[in-house]
Order: sequence, then structure tokens, then C-alpha cells
Amino acid sequence: MPEKEYSWSVKLEWLNILNQLGLESKHQISGLKKDKAIKKLTKTFGNQTLLDLEPSELDTLVVDELKELMKKELFIRQRKQEKIQKEMRSKFLPFKQGGIIKIDPRDFKDLDIDPDNPKDFLKALYKKLMGGNDDDDEDDENDKNDTYHEDSTGYYI
Repeated sequence: MPEKEYSWSVKLEWLNILNQLGLESKHQISGLKKDKAIKKLTKTFGNQTLLDLEPSELDTLVVDELKELMKKELFIRQRKQEKIQKEMRSKFLPFKQGGIIKIDPRDFKDLDIDPDNPKDFLKALYKKLMGGNDDDDEDDENDKNDTYHEDSTGYYI
């Protein structure tokens, strides 16, 4: 890019542009699309007009232009975000609202559970549902510091 033609682009605040587009990194916008947006705006409005505008107005113009150029990428990104949120809601909302959790008994056929110790069953259940580890040390410390005490007479699934 020649300096004289696009000198107004120095006024751009890329962090604001990224926030308005919902992106985290400047690298998520290809250099080709940045150049296309800047060239199109310069061609449409002229270099002098763009130099006279405030940085916030320039940011808005660039965001609008990049939204048009990046429709596909932004749409794919939005779909991924919705999918992640849907998975999170489906995993954790039943626990908070006391809903029904679908359990496949075949997942538990290889478990060796002691009927005298129900905590082992809860640990195994937690591992299967969440795919994580439940540490005894953290639970003991949390139980001592909690002001809220749960009913420990039964287990609700």
C-alpha cells in the first residue's frame, strides 16, 4: 500500500474493531481482507474525507466493510460459539435445575463399586459424566469452608 493513498488507516484502532467484530486477535482477519476494506473505503469516500473523520467513525466504517467481506468466517465462528454453548447447557443445566440426566448403563458395566462406600460410586459417576477427576483433598477443604451444607442423607440423580 502506498503511504499517501491510505494514510488515514493509521488512525484505526484495531482493538475496537476486533471487539465490534467479536474477534480476539488481529490475526483472525486476513491481510488481504484488511487491504480490500481499506481500498474500497478510500475509493468510495476519498482519502481527504477519511482523514477528516474521527477515529471512532473510521472504525465503524471499517467494521461494516469487514463484516461484508468476512460474512462466511463470522458465520462459521458464530455457529461454533452456539454449538459450544449448547453443549455446555446440555451438560450442566440438568445438574443445577434437578432435571433428568440420561445415563447409559453399559458405561458402568466395568466399574467395581463397593456397596458400603457410596462416595466411590459418585466419583465414578462424575468421571463418566464429566470426563474429569474428582479430588478428595479439594472436596474436604471446600466442605470445611462452605457455609452452605447439603443434605447428606441421600443421593439424587
